[in-house]
Amino acid sequence: MLLGSTVTFAILYSPQTLIHTFSKQFNILPSTASLTISFATVALAVTMLFITVFSNAWGRKKIMVTSLLLASLVSILAAFSPNFKTLIFLRVLQGIAMSGFPAIAMTYLSEEISPKHIGRIMGIYVGGSAFGGFVGRVFVSTLTDFFTWKIALLVLGLFSLLCSLLFWIYLPESKNFKKANLSFTIWASGISSGLKNKNLFYIYGMGFLLLGVYVALFNYIGFPLSKPPYHLSQTAIGFFFIFQLAGSWSSYLFGKLTERHSRSRLMSWAITMALIGSLMTLSSNIFILMIGLILFASGFLAGQSVASGWIGIISHPSSKTYASSLYLLFYYTGSSLIGWSGGGFLSHYGWSGVVFMICGLLIFTYLLVIVISRSLRLSQIENTI
Repeated sequence: MLLGSTVTFAILYSPQTLIHTFSKQFNILPSTASLTISFATVALAVTMLFITVFSNAWGRKKIMVTSLLLASLVSILAAFSPNFKTLIFLRVLQGIAMSGFPAIAMTYLSEEISPKHIGRIMGIYVGGSAFGGFVGRVFVSTLTDFFTWKIALLVLGLFSLLCSLLFWIYLPESKNFKKANLSFTIWASGISSGLKNKNLFYIYGMGFLLLGVYVALFNYIGFPLSKPPYHLSQTAIGFFFIFQLAGSWSSYLFGKLTERHSRSRLMSWAITMALIGSLMTLSSNIFILMIGLILFASGFLAGQSVASGWIGIISHPSSKTYASSLYLLFYYTGSSLIGWSGGGFLSHYGWSGVVFMICGLLIFTYLLVIVISRSLRLSQIENTI
């Protein structure tokens, strides 16, 4: 599963360090260059909704293997893009191809792992996504500095293909999967169930906002880092994404803490960490900025670990798969819309504009935590009457 998440998130976010490069090479706005991320994540989010229909009939591993292999092959094709429009088209295809892994991964884990340990295991999976994102960004950023972005994408595609083949060979077959008939009626019923639970909607909103601000910050951090007082090279900027990896400890830690503390309290801690970290990136001191990035990434990954585990607890057992798909739909849609919107704030208000946008959305996320906490307390009171 670590290999699978490495491939998925390396491919999905590898162009993030190239937004500055695309903006200069193709003479386009930063927000337009960021569509290499946004279009892929939108395609991924929408396709994931329908993948569950086939996974229930065809099996978890088969869908995940097919997804990873196709995404790797399209990644290789993207290296030969003659222009920006072709690159965008192939990124959309990548998003569609990649959808099979994240749509099924959480369901596979919840079926194969004991509920007692699902919190910490989900933390490891979320941490793996950070590792994949880091690998993709550093690969592409460093190779672009020494060669070109096309060679960088080609090498990443070949690396992803190798990892996908290893995933195919070593991932155990599902032991607790129960095959169901291919039915769009059952799918529609499951999606409807996932939409009727208001508490799930609050968690969908948290996912939308959390990934959105995370992508917005890392989409555009290369712009201030390439200018005074930093003047960092493409390779150096790429290695700044190691701070995402440094923050991955928090996903495991907070996943483990869910066994002893309330999720609403842990979410509040995670949001506070991200809020303080984002404000620290306004500093002209490079070391304070580094600490801010670590704190911000730690807060996001902790929040994502808590929220994704919350879905399985709140949703009905028969609709867990569909609730997870809806969560991921909102999650990646937030990545696309907020990630793209950050480019407008950057163009009009500079880096401080991006940071204050992020802070405003994190405060709104905190309000959602307060609302769901109150709603769950009321539900418990009603159940005892």
